[in-house]
Amino acid sequence: PGLLLAVVFIVAGLVFKVGAVPFHMWVPDVYEGAPTTITAFMSVAPKAAGFAVILRVFLNPLVAASDAWIIVAVIAVVTMALGSFVALVQDNFKRLLAYSSIAHAGFALFGVVAGGADGIAGVMLYLLIYAFMNLGIFGIVIMMRNGDFSGEVIEDYAGFAKSHRGLALLMLLYLFSLAGIPPTAGFFAKFYVLVALVERGFVTLAVIAVLLSAVAAYFYIRIVMVIYMREPGRAFEPALTPSVRTTLALTAAGTIGIGLFPAWFLRLAQSSVFGG
Repeated sequence: PGLLLAVVFIVAGLVFKVGAVPFHMWVPDVYEGAPTTITAFMSVAPKAAGFAVILRVFLNPLVAASDAWIIVAVIAVVTMALGSFVALVQDNFKRLLAYSSIAHAGFALFGVVAGGADGIAGVMLYLLIYAFMNLGIFGIVIMMRNGDFSGEVIEDYAGFAKSHRGLALLMLLYLFSLAGIPPTAGFFAKFYVLVALVERGFVTLAVIAVLLSAVAAYFYIRIVMVIYMREPGRAFEPALTPSVRTTLALTAAGTIGIGLFPAWFLRLAQSSVFGG
């Protein structure tokens, strides 16, 4: 009981860091209110650091043998459900990405529940892929801000494919990867976590994760429909600065590269945690 209580307090502090329920309330307001460059950093760095500590805690045999996984499993389900369903009704792009971030935190927690070599390596790979695709989509948002055109409302992207085909394809890549649509890197990020869950006997959790992923896919596809199916609104010219070009090139290369060679990156994640 003493160990479990200690783990509860540790997990409470760490789930605040990664933006999981019930300590998620700060995420949407900070994402929407902060400058987009700061939001992009906060969407990746604190989450990666928080999960790194969570993984170290759950690598401890005493913690792994306790009932702490039940607490994490409940947090994972509620976090992913809240993030996915609330994102469905968002019109502000940055706020939508905030709830997307919450949903992804929930999915990554499923890998923590699975534990073992495959589960932890799956989380490591998930975080790597999430960093590429999330920084990429924020790079697009940063690029859209030019003069009095903010690019922070989903309707700002109406007909984007008709005026900027190459950039629209990049958005399609990032959005499909965030949605976990095969054969993108985001699909393999989710796939390896699901495999770890099934192999550890958490079939029900795997089914819940798949169903909630389908819900999450809808709000990403909704943005794709705005980009490709709507008529363009007001004319604008994206601010393609050298730093934005570099960010988009690196994140696209990472997203495509991991999608082409997922098994190699999974082995890299396994060796980074366990050596060998």
